[in-house]
Amino acid sequence: MEPIRVLIDERLDGAGSVLPLSGHIDEPDYELGGREFKLPEGIDYDLVLTNAGEGILASGMVRAHVLGTCDRCLEDAEFDVASEVDEYFLFEAPAEEELSDDEDEVDFSLVDEDHTIDVSEPIMAAILMETPFVVLCREDCKGLCPTCGANLNEGDCGCAAKREAEKLAESPFAALADLNLEDEDEK
Repeated sequence: MEPIRVLIDERLDGAGSVLPLSGHIDEPDYELGGREFKLPEGIDYDLVLTNAGEGILASGMVRAHVLGTCDRCLEDAEFDVASEVDEYFLFEAPAEEELSDDEDEVDFSLVDEDHTIDVSEPIMAAILMETPFVVLCREDCKGLCPTCGANLNEGDCGCAAKREAEKLAESPFAALADLNLEDEDEK
């Protein structure tokens, strides 16, 4: 993703100053976990930059329509992503002794020396965080037949019934299926 640089100037010069920031990114796709996702409509973002005294807080929402591949049937799948952005850009890196044990892992960025911040990384991170781990074309997707590979959403291929019949035939109780349990007297 191309950087989206924002100049930290007189609009954000004092603590409490805010700057609304919205726009559209024509990003065609992204990759997550070795899988590729398409963004046919790009990414829309509505952020507010706030001078929080020690840095700039970028918060807001990102939205995108995503196309991927269903994990069960391998057909096209699509979903919408709406995610929150919450990134802190410090003016100066905190001294090591200022960090407590839980703050060692706190994630933050720094305002660049040219007094700019790049909001593209938190925008993309928000999209990645809301991309589902399991992508489905629909909630009740039946997937592919493990025997013949047919798409079970399009109809029953008959393999499941055949497997069930084979299991039944191999059962040690299969001979009981032919057993006549009616009393001779009742005839």
